[in-house]
Amino acid sequence: MGPGVVARVEVVDEHLDLAAHEAAVADPRAGAVVSFQGVVRDHDHGRGVTLLEYEGHPSAAAVLREVAEEIAADPAVYSVAVSHRIGTLQIGDVALVASVSTAHRAAAFAACARLVDEAKARLPIWKRQVFRDGSDEWVNCP
Repeated sequence: MGPGVVARVEVVDEHLDLAAHEAAVADPRAGAVVSFQGVVRDHDHGRGVTLLEYEGHPSAAAVLREVAEEIAADPAVYSVAVSHRIGTLQIGDVALVASVSTAHRAAAFAACARLVDEAKARLPIWKRQVFRDGSDEWVNCP
């Protein structure tokens, strides 16, 4: 096995499609495709949330590609697809989609978890939460 393929990397202001990410990592050698969706929830630390706004630095797509390439360099990984949404998101909207294909499930779960964790740690995308009481808060800001 060689390095995997980075099949899709996007930072976009439109809805994210889980099925398209899974199709992008399809590989006849793959016995496992693991995917993750980060979904906007209606609460955070006991406070009701009404919406989120994500703002991204112009380098966000390049940083996300770098993360995807690092995960794809794992010899167990066949393919990687990852996208992050920016703009205003409502409750239930998908903010992050990540899919990874490998031969076996344990490697796929591990690679997808690394992909999500590294993206969250390194991506220059900031989140503004708007709460039910009208207040707001910026989070994940360096």
